Amino acid sequence: MRYRLPAFLVATFLSSGHAFCEPAVASAPSSQTESAQLKQLLDEQWAFTLKNSPELATIVGDERYNHLWSDASAEHAEKVLKINQEFLKKFESIPRTHLSDQEILSLDMMIRQLKDRIEYAQLKLWEMPVDQFNGIQISLPGFISSIPFKTVKNYEEYIERLKSIPKILKDTEEVCRIGMKDKLMQPRFLLEKAAQQAASIAGPVGTANVFGMPALNFPSSIPVADQKRLKTQIIQAVNNDVRPAYKKFAQFLKEDYAPNGRVDEGIWALPGGDDIYRFDVRSLTTTTKTPEEIHAIGLAQVEKIEADMTEIAHKLGFADLASLRKSVQTDKKLYAKSPDEILELYRHYIAQMQPELPKLFGILPKTPLEVRPVEAYRENEAADAEYHQGTPDGSRPGIVFVNTGDYAKRDIYTIEDTAYHEGVPGHHLQIAIAQTMPVPAFRQQGDYTAYIEGWALYAEHLGKDIGFYKDLYNDYGRLNGELLRADRLVLDTGVHAMHWDRKQMIDFFRAHPAESEPGMEAEVDRYIAWPAQALGYMLGQQTILNLREEAKKELGDKFDIRKFHDAVLSGGAMPLDMLETRIKSWIVKEKASH
Repeated sequence: MRYRLPAFLVATFLSSGHAFCEPAVASAPSSQTESAQLKQLLDEQWAFTLKNSPELATIVGDERYNHLWSDASAEHAEKVLKINQEFLKKFESIPRTHLSDQEILSLDMMIRQLKDRIEYAQLKLWEMPVDQFNGIQISLPGFISSIPFKTVKNYEEYIERLKSIPKILKDTEEVCRIGMKDKLMQPRFLLEKAAQQAASIAGPVGTANVFGMPALNFPSSIPVADQKRLKTQIIQAVNNDVRPAYKKFAQFLKEDYAPNGRVDEGIWALPGGDDIYRFDVRSLTTTTKTPEEIHAIGLAQVEKIEADMTEIAHKLGFADLASLRKSVQTDKKLYAKSPDEILELYRHYIAQMQPELPKLFGILPKTPLEVRPVEAYRENEAADAEYHQGTPDGSRPGIVFVNTGDYAKRDIYTIEDTAYHEGVPGHHLQIAIAQTMPVPAFRQQGDYTAYIEGWALYAEHLGKDIGFYKDLYNDYGRLNGELLRADRLVLDTGVHAMHWDRKQMIDFFRAHPAESEPGMEAEVDRYIAWPAQALGYMLGQQTILNLREEAKKELGDKFDIRKFHDAVLSGGAMPLDMLETRIKSWIVKEKASH
C-alpha cells in the first residue's frame, strides 16, 4: 500500500486551500493563447496547493513550507470550498479548440478533481478527521519519516511544527465536535481504538517519544554545539507542547467523542450515507460501476482465484485448499526467524526484479529505492509493508517500510508478491516515473487510488508473467494476495451498501481467508473506516489486464510489452476511464504505424 497523506491532510489536499491565504484567481488576458491560459492557471493552482498543503510540499521536496502544518480548522474548510468553486469556473471557461491532446487531458483531470473536492466539502466529509487507520493522532507522527533532517534549518523548522501541534489538535477537536453535532462520526469501537492510540503516543518522554526521536541521531555535518541546542529544544517541545496536547486530545476522544460514535458499521447509517458512499465509490474507483456490480465482480473473482489456489494445493500434495490453508498456519518454515530475515527477503526479491525491468519498460525510474523497518511505535497498526515516495531529484529515496514487529508470526511466503507491489515494478516504479514526466505538476503527483493500487496489483501479476514465483508457496502467497483484493470488493460493498455488520464481514472472510484472524479484524476495520478505498486495487488491475489483452488482440505480433507499459505509465496516474481512452487511442496509433 502506498503511504497516503493523513486524513486531515487529505481533506486539505482535496480542498486545496488554507485559511491564511486566498489566491486571486484572475482570468488570463484574452490575448494569451489557450495553452498559455491553461498553463498559467495550472501553475497558480499548483502553487496554491503547495502553499496551503505544506505536508504535500515537504513530500515532493519543496522545503519552503517545512515549518508549517495545514490548517485543520472548520473555517478553513468553508473558505476553500468557495476558492475551489472559483478555480473551477476559470478552468471551465478555457477554450479547447487549439489545445493538444495532453492539454485537454490535463484540463479534464483538473476539472474532475475540483468537482470531487467541491463535492467532498459539500458532503462535509472533513467533519470526520479521526479514525484508527488514518486519524490525525497517528498520521502526524507517521509523517515524520517524510521530513528531511539534514541541516540546522531542517531541525529548527521541525521544532516550529512541534510547537504548533497543540493548535492542530485543538482545531481537530473543534471539527470533531461539529461532526458530532451533525452525526457524522465513525463507529464507536473504532474511535475507542483511536483514543488508545493517542494516549499511547502521549506517554513516552523526550527522545523516547516518537516526536523526539529525530533528536537521537544528527548528521555529522551539524556542529556539536548546534546538536546539543537542537536536542534540548526538541525535548522541550515534545514534553511541554506535544505530550500535553496529545493527552488532552486522547481524553477528549475517550470521554466525549468515542461514546457518541455511531452504532452501525456501514456508512449508510450516516445522514446522507448512501450519497456519501456513491461519491466514495465514484471518486475512488474512477468508474461508474455500482456497488452491486462491484459486489458481483468480487464474488466471481473469489471463485476463480480459489480454483487456482486449489490447483497449487494439489501440486503441493494436499487433498484440497482447506488442507493447504491449515498447513501454512503451522508450518514453521513459512514464518520468519528474525526481523532481519524479513528485510533481507524484501531486498532479495526487489534485487531479483531489477535486471528484468529493461525487458518490460522503455522508461525506468531514476529515484533510488530502500527497504527499511517500520518505526516501532507503528508496528501494531501498520500494514505488512507500505511505500513512501522519494523526491524527483533523488535527495530522498523511495522507501518500502516493512513491519518486522512480532516477526515469528509473520509469514514469508507472501513477501515476494508484496515486494513487487510496493517496490518494483509496483509503486516505486510507477510513482518515480510519474514524478519526472513532462506533464503538469499536479499530474506528476496524481493520487488516484484505482490507478496507483491497480498498477501495483498488476505488478504482482507481472512477476508471474515473467516466470517468478518459482516456489509454489510463494505462488500461493501471490494468489492469496489477489484473493484479499477480491474479498475487499465483497466486504466493502457488503458493509456500506448492503448493511452487513462486522460479524457478517468476519464470517465471509473466514469462509474465504486471505489473512490470519488478527489480520482479518484489522482489514475489516479498515474498510469500515475508509469506505471504497479498498475497491480500487482489483478494479484497477482488471482494467490494465483487460487493456493489455485488447492491445495484444488488436496488434498481434506487433504488440510490444514495453511500449504498452510506457503508454500506461507516461501520463502519470489518472482516472481509469481516461486510461482506457488513452490506451485505446494508443492502440489505433500503433496499428497505423505498422
